[in-house]
Amino acid sequence: MKSVGRDFMAEVLSQSQIDALLNAVRSGEKDLNEPAEEQQEKKYRKYDFSSPRKFTKDRIKMLNGIFENYARIINSRLNARLRFNGEITVESIEEQRYYEFSNALTEGDVLALVNASVKGKAEDTPVMFYLSTTTALSMMDRLLGGDGAVDEAWTTEYSYTDLELRLYEDLVNDMVSVMGSSWENYIPIQFSYSKTDVNPTLSQIIGLDEIVIIVDMKMQFSDASGRMSICLPGEMLSNIFAEISKENPIRKAAAEDKAEEIFDSLRDSTLEIVSTLGQAQLSLRDIYHLNVGDVIDLGRSKQSSIYLDIGGYHWFTGKMGTHKKNMAVRIDEVCYQAEQRSEEAI
Repeated sequence: MKSVGRDFMAEVLSQSQIDALLNAVRSGEKDLNEPAEEQQEKKYRKYDFSSPRKFTKDRIKMLNGIFENYARIINSRLNARLRFNGEITVESIEEQRYYEFSNALTEGDVLALVNASVKGKAEDTPVMFYLSTTTALSMMDRLLGGDGAVDEAWTTEYSYTDLELRLYEDLVNDMVSVMGSSWENYIPIQFSYSKTDVNPTLSQIIGLDEIVIIVDMKMQFSDASGRMSICLPGEMLSNIFAEISKENPIRKAAAEDKAEEIFDSLRDSTLEIVSTLGQAQLSLRDIYHLNVGDVIDLGRSKQSSIYLDIGGYHWFTGKMGTHKKNMAVRIDEVCYQAEQRSEEAI
């Protein structure tokens, strides 16, 4: 018992904790010779105050939804074209400096440049598409009738041939052509393939310290796996988000127009209106002996105001009378107040 106290009782334990510890030792769940696990130090992500984040979490969440939709679109498109059952998923969407993207490229990599046009206005900075060599070669092999198997050992310093570059352009062009459909819920954007950069490490497309959004997508095939990265310039995204913000009033007006259209169709609906002059409580014996011509006293004058009920609520007050020899109610007041509608008739 003393050794147990030395090893496990650095703090004062309650009787229930002692009993639980002894039961764990007897059952073998706890080993007295096992060293205590060191408490892991909680890690915090460092924030660079010299370069604050340009895009909020809501914007990143919006982009995540857009590119998850895009991943589903190109997944079904490539499965049909390349005759395989693969899976494409979004792994991460992060705001970084451009050098984080460019430093990961090697001399043998190929980068596809894509032009974006928002509402007919072309953006100055292109979007950059990157397919890992393993992914690109596997897709090309399937496109030519192969099984898509690629030896990753010789793809580290691989150099594309002219034919492979042509196939690469065709594949990227096909994926780019449907990219705008994932933005349709927010704003119409057209993406078009521009050119292929065979040595992106030597060309500086944008400044190394410029803000970009890097979208990493995992592409899993039956015989190979790889990744695709999309680099979105921060300036282009800022323009897109500004246009989306401008679209909000238009969307609200469209929603109001649709609401008015729905209300117009509801105007022709039929509702039951119930008017009650008064209430009386009778015993079953009195009701049994009622005859034609008997009078039930409601305790109210026929000139008293009554309520017109719609859906169980008082909407109007009025007076009983006749109109063209028919029983009628003349409306005197509209009950807009909720507390007035819930009152009981006096």
